[in-house]
Amino acid sequence: MFSITNKLRLWLTLSSVLVLIGVSLIMYPGLKLGIDFTGGTLIELSFDEDTEKANFENELSEFASENEVDLGQPYILKTSEGGYIVRIKEITNEIHVALSEHLTNKIGTFTEQRFTTIGPTVGNTLKTRSVWAILTAAVVMVLYIAYAFRNIPKKLSPWKFGVIAVIALIHDLIITIGIFVLIGSFTSFEVNTLFVTALLIILGYSVNDTIVIFDRVRENVFNQDRKDTFKEVAERGLQQSIARSINTSLSTLIPLFALYFLGGESIKWFVLTLIVGLIIGTYSSLFLATPLLVFWRKKK
Repeated sequence: MFSITNKLRLWLTLSSVLVLIGVSLIMYPGLKLGIDFTGGTLIELSFDEDTEKANFENELSEFASENEVDLGQPYILKTSEGGYIVRIKEITNEIHVALSEHLTNKIGTFTEQRFTTIGPTVGNTLKTRSVWAILTAAVVMVLYIAYAFRNIPKKLSPWKFGVIAVIALIHDLIITIGIFVLIGSFTSFEVNTLFVTALLIILGYSVNDTIVIFDRVRENVFNQDRKDTFKEVAERGLQQSIARSINTSLSTLIPLFALYFLGGESIKWFVLTLIVGLIIGTYSSLFLATPLLVFWRKKK
């Protein structure tokens, strides 16, 4: 039988390396923030006839020059349906109307699928609230787990379970964010409120998986033989939970992959974040949380 806790040093080293890489990527080059956090205007257009991206960019530049409008450094993405998603500096309704008329006259008729404007003040407020939402969730989880495991023998301490569960969550967040820093460097991905929502969902899913395994370990502690070490008790709990954790994750990943490949463009990054976070969360629940608990107990 493959023993997870016997490879304790391997899992801790692997997780430490991944976290260090994640932290380095978050520091540089860092996440590419969307207009939800930086402020600006997002327009999605669907033209009746296909038009070249270079032509669209030229007309946008020509409009800014002719009307002496500062659009910033426009970010333009051509969608799979032949339309365009454009991110520019915040513009007024008058400029929006003038831009629509210009594009209609120069390129052709189109349908405006989306028009969103967010001021920089609102963007900064959303950024602050997103950080507080994640921090609050982490603190509440520590308190909840410590309360849920209050009947554990004093030699183990319920706070250890809570702290280690949150360490695993931080591990999941840092690695997931680091992966999306890399993705953002080569694709159109930008951090928005949907990304933060996905991170909060990952927190909930990961801590749920960890608690189920910890609960199995707790049951084994109450039923252990005197000759059993805590490492053996923890390993038994892991072996009893591993099939359930993997099966639950797979059953969740199947519809997520279906959504990613068959769903709309607007939710693809949200779904991909869930997929990445779910895989990392399953890994941390099995190969980090309980081994870390064994390591802490062994050190004591």
